[in-house]
Amino acid sequence: MIKKFFLFIMCLSIMRVNSVLAADCAEVGKRIANRQGGTLTRSTPIVQDGKNMCVVVIVMPAHNGKRPRRVEVVVPAD
Repeated sequence: MIKKFFLFIMCLSIMRVNSVLAADCAEVGKRIANRQGGTLTRSTPIVQDGKNMCVVVIVMPAHNGKRPRRVEVVVPAD
């Protein structure tokens, strides 16, 4: 019973960390999209080389009848 309780607490703490990181990535994604004049389509938290990173996908508006561009960048989560 005690082992199940501790396992539950550990899972809960991991989920909180991921949700905080996801919220941070959403803010980072919005900031990058605003800077580049695009629309944020996705912002995903990842861990790369032991560092918290965000994969941000932005759609840039089309010019002169061309298709919109999809831009994907990996940036630090902080």
